[in-house]
Amino acid sequence: MTKAKRRGNGHTAPQDEPKLPVRIQRPDDDPAPQVPRRGVVHRITQETDVKVAIEVDGTGKHKIDTGIPFLNHMLVTLAHHSLMDIQVLARGDVEVDPHHTVEDIGLCLGRALLDALGDRQGIHRFGECARPFDEALVRCHIDFSGRPQFVYRVALAPGRIGSFDVELAEVFFSAFAAEARMNLHLVLEYGQNRHHIVEGCFKTLAAAIRRAVEVDPRRGQDVASTKGRLD
Repeated sequence: MTKAKRRGNGHTAPQDEPKLPVRIQRPDDDPAPQVPRRGVVHRITQETDVKVAIEVDGTGKHKIDTGIPFLNHMLVTLAHHSLMDIQVLARGDVEVDPHHTVEDIGLCLGRALLDALGDRQGIHRFGECARPFDEALVRCHIDFSGRPQFVYRVALAPGRIGSFDVELAEVFFSAFAAEARMNLHLVLEYGQNRHHIVEGCFKTLAAAIRRAVEVDPRRGQDVASTKGRLD
């Protein structure tokens, strides 16, 4: 029989009554170790040889060598603003046309990101960003839905940035979205300078990815879909 002690108000309570406050366990308390989200792809064709590695939960470290200086700069930008660690080593027939190399790098980066995210449990899924770069303003909206879609409303006058044909930016983004199985919308609100516009696209994409791939501790092992899966 449990002994009771008398309280000041005349009521009695068991001596083994728990003392307050009682700590409430929250979803983000003592989280389980997270499996590294990494993707590695090596693609070889008669036109290109591309090696890519991505670590989603990185710090923006990068090792980029594509043989295309402006694309190197853009991929460094992608790593820096997404905080993903990105390595790209590519060799291609750039003396014929950089198109093959740019497209295959986009394909490999998209596939590596898809593999790194796995079944996309717990991620926010959606990401969006609008950022200015001097006179240019670009918006990016993404959805890791598993259903690839690409909308590119970026009106660029034909021309080059160094040796980089600005038309190749769309080639890269289209390939990246297709292999990452993501819905990607890039919209230029206004701007004139080709460099600012293209770099603005990469910066906003990076920031949107950073948001979309973050894990929401409230979601646990669920995916952000009423279907229970993302495809």
